[in-house]
Amino acid sequence: MNALIIYASRYGSTRLYAEKLSEKTGIPAISYQNAPALFDIKTIIYLGGLYAGGVLGLSKTLRNFSPQKDQSVILITVGLADPEDAENRNNIRTALQKQLPEQLLGKIKLFHLRGSIDYQKLTAGHRLLMKLLYQAIKRTPIEKQSAENRAMIETYGKQVNFVDFNALDAILEEIRQ
Repeated sequence: MNALIIYASRYGSTRLYAEKLSEKTGIPAISYQNAPALFDIKTIIYLGGLYAGGVLGLSKTLRNFSPQKDQSVILITVGLADPEDAENRNNIRTALQKQLPEQLLGKIKLFHLRGSIDYQKLTAGHRLLMKLLYQAIKRTPIEKQSAENRAMIETYGKQVNFVDFNALDAILEEIRQ
Protein backbone atom coordinates (compact mmCIF):
# COMPACT_ATOMS: atom_id res chain seq x y z
CA MET A 1 0.00 0.00 0.00
CA ASN A 2 1.35 3.39 -0.95
CA ALA A 3 -0.42 5.63 1.59
CA LEU A 4 -2.94 5.39 4.39
CA ILE A 5 -4.80 7.85 6.60
CA ILE A 6 -5.32 6.53 10.11
CA TYR A 7 -7.46 8.46 12.57
CA ALA A 8 -8.50 8.29 16.21
CA SER A 9 -11.61 10.30 17.01
CA ARG A 10 -13.83 10.18 20.04
CA TYR A 11 -16.40 12.91 19.28
CA GLY A 12 -16.03 13.35 15.51
CA SER A 13 -13.84 16.35 14.61
CA THR A 14 -10.78 14.24 13.84
CA ARG A 15 -12.86 11.81 11.77
CA LEU A 16 -14.27 14.74 9.75
CA TYR A 17 -10.76 16.00 8.98
CA ALA A 18 -9.62 12.47 8.04
CA GLU A 19 -12.58 11.98 5.71
CA LYS A 20 -12.03 15.37 4.06
CA LEU A 21 -8.31 14.63 3.63
CA SER A 22 -9.20 11.26 2.11
CA GLU A 23 -11.67 12.92 -0.25
CA LYS A 24 -9.06 15.46 -1.39
CA THR A 25 -6.22 12.95 -1.83
CA GLY A 26 -7.88 9.66 -2.72
CA ILE A 27 -5.98 8.04 0.15
CA PRO A 28 -8.14 5.62 2.15
CA ALA A 29 -8.95 6.62 5.75
CA ILE A 30 -9.52 4.07 8.52
CA SER A 31 -9.92 4.12 12.27
CA TYR A 32 -6.80 3.32 14.27
CA GLN A 33 -8.70 0.36 15.72
CA ASN A 34 -8.63 -1.25 12.26
CA ALA A 35 -5.13 -0.18 11.22
CA PRO A 36 -2.95 -2.82 9.56
CA ALA A 37 0.75 -3.35 10.18
CA LEU A 38 2.57 -0.23 8.99
CA PHE A 39 5.82 -1.69 7.69
CA ASP A 40 4.75 -1.74 4.02
CA ILE A 41 2.96 1.63 3.87
CA LYS A 42 5.09 4.34 2.25
CA THR A 43 3.18 7.37 3.62
CA ILE A 44 1.42 7.12 6.98
CA ILE A 45 -0.87 10.01 7.88
CA TYR A 46 -2.09 9.82 11.47
CA LEU A 47 -4.78 12.16 12.81
CA GLY A 48 -5.49 11.99 16.51
CA GLY A 49 -7.67 13.92 18.88
CA LEU A 50 -5.98 15.55 21.85
CA TYR A 51 -7.39 14.33 25.16
CA ALA A 52 -5.93 14.92 28.61
CA GLY A 53 -2.50 15.76 27.29
CA GLY A 54 -2.17 12.90 24.85
CA VAL A 55 -3.08 11.95 21.29
CA LEU A 56 -5.82 9.33 21.18
CA GLY A 57 -4.66 5.93 19.89
CA LEU A 58 -1.16 7.12 19.00
CA SER A 59 0.79 4.87 21.36
CA LYS A 60 -1.19 1.81 20.27
CA THR A 61 -0.85 2.56 16.56
CA LEU A 62 2.87 3.42 16.54
CA ARG A 63 3.95 0.94 19.22
CA ASN A 64 7.15 -0.79 18.12
CA PHE A 65 7.14 1.20 14.87
CA SER A 66 10.32 2.58 13.40
CA PRO A 67 10.00 4.17 9.97
CA GLN A 68 12.19 2.79 7.22
CA LYS A 69 14.19 5.10 4.93
CA ASP A 70 11.48 5.13 2.27
CA GLN A 71 8.60 5.76 4.70
CA SER A 72 7.23 9.09 5.82
CA VAL A 73 4.97 9.79 8.78
CA ILE A 74 2.71 12.82 9.05
CA LEU A 75 1.16 13.35 12.47
CA ILE A 76 -1.82 15.68 12.81
CA THR A 77 -3.24 16.56 16.21
CA VAL A 78 -6.77 17.89 16.59
CA GLY A 79 -7.74 19.83 19.70
CA LEU A 80 -9.53 22.89 20.98
CA ALA A 81 -6.44 24.95 21.75
CA ASP A 82 -5.31 27.44 19.12
CA PRO A 83 -2.27 25.91 17.37
CA GLU A 84 -1.10 29.38 16.33
CA ASP A 85 -0.24 30.04 19.98
CA ALA A 86 3.39 29.02 20.66
CA GLU A 87 2.61 27.93 24.23
CA ASN A 88 -0.10 25.57 22.97
CA ARG A 89 2.26 24.06 20.37
CA ASN A 90 4.90 23.54 23.08
CA ASN A 91 2.35 21.82 25.33
CA ILE A 92 1.36 19.49 22.50
CA ARG A 93 5.02 18.72 21.75
CA THR A 94 5.65 17.94 25.43
CA ALA A 95 2.69 15.55 25.44
CA LEU A 96 3.99 13.86 22.28
CA GLN A 97 7.41 13.35 23.87
CA LYS A 98 5.68 11.22 26.51
CA GLN A 99 3.95 9.10 23.87
CA LEU A 100 6.63 8.64 21.23
CA PRO A 101 10.28 7.68 21.28
CA GLU A 102 12.53 10.68 20.51
CA GLN A 103 13.96 9.07 17.35
CA LEU A 104 10.43 8.67 15.93
CA LEU A 105 9.33 12.14 17.01
CA GLY A 106 12.33 13.59 15.19
CA LYS A 107 11.34 11.89 11.90
CA ILE A 108 7.68 12.85 11.67
CA LYS A 109 6.10 15.90 10.06
CA LEU A 110 3.84 17.51 12.64
CA PHE A 111 0.67 19.57 12.08
CA HIS A 112 -2.01 20.86 14.44
CA LEU A 113 -5.68 21.51 13.70
CA ARG A 114 -8.55 22.85 15.78
CA GLY A 115 -11.57 20.71 16.51
CA SER A 116 -14.90 21.18 18.21
CA ILE A 117 -16.68 20.38 21.45
CA ASP A 118 -20.28 19.96 22.46
CA TYR A 119 -20.48 19.60 26.23
CA GLN A 120 -23.91 17.98 25.94
CA LYS A 121 -22.41 15.09 23.95
CA LEU A 122 -19.50 14.39 26.29
CA THR A 123 -19.55 11.22 28.34
CA ALA A 124 -20.32 11.70 32.03
CA GLY A 125 -16.66 11.06 32.87
CA HIS A 126 -15.40 13.64 30.40
CA ARG A 127 -17.99 16.18 31.55
CA LEU A 128 -16.81 15.70 35.13
CA LEU A 129 -13.15 16.08 34.14
CA MET A 130 -13.92 19.26 32.19
CA LYS A 131 -15.89 20.65 35.14
CA LEU A 132 -13.01 19.99 37.54
CA LEU A 133 -10.53 21.53 35.11
CA TYR A 134 -12.79 24.55 34.61
CA GLN A 135 -13.14 25.08 38.35
CA ALA A 136 -9.38 24.86 38.87
CA ILE A 137 -8.68 27.33 36.06
CA LYS A 138 -11.32 29.76 37.35
CA ARG A 139 -9.43 29.91 40.67
CA THR A 140 -6.18 30.78 38.90
CA PRO A 141 -5.41 34.52 38.83
CA ILE A 142 -6.03 35.98 35.36
CA GLU A 143 -2.40 37.06 34.96
CA LYS A 144 -1.31 33.43 35.41
CA GLN A 145 -3.84 31.96 32.98
CA SER A 146 -2.67 30.85 29.56
CA ALA A 147 -4.51 31.72 26.36
CA GLU A 148 -5.73 28.12 26.33
CA ASN A 149 -7.10 28.51 29.88
CA ARG A 150 -8.92 31.72 29.04
CA ALA A 151 -10.43 30.13 25.93
CA MET A 152 -11.68 27.22 28.02
CA ILE A 153 -13.35 29.59 30.48
CA GLU A 154 -15.05 31.44 27.61
CA THR A 155 -16.34 28.28 25.93
CA TYR A 156 -17.11 26.09 28.96
CA GLY A 157 -20.50 24.39 28.74
CA LYS A 158 -21.12 25.55 25.18
CA GLN A 159 -21.04 24.03 21.75
CA VAL A 160 -17.96 25.35 19.93
CA ASN A 161 -16.76 24.41 16.45
CA PHE A 162 -13.33 25.47 15.19
CA VAL A 163 -13.15 22.88 12.37
CA ASP A 164 -11.62 24.57 9.32
CA PHE A 165 -11.02 22.44 6.24
CA ASN A 166 -8.88 25.22 4.73
CA ALA A 167 -6.32 24.37 7.43
CA LEU A 168 -5.71 21.12 5.52
CA ASP A 169 -3.95 23.03 2.71
CA ALA A 170 -0.49 22.87 4.32
CA ILE A 171 -0.96 19.14 4.95
CA LEU A 172 -2.05 18.55 1.35
CA GLU A 173 1.08 20.39 0.23
CA GLU A 174 3.22 18.09 2.40
CA ILE A 175 1.52 14.95 1.07
CA ARG A 176 2.12 16.04 -2.54
CA GLN A 177 5.89 16.44 -1.99
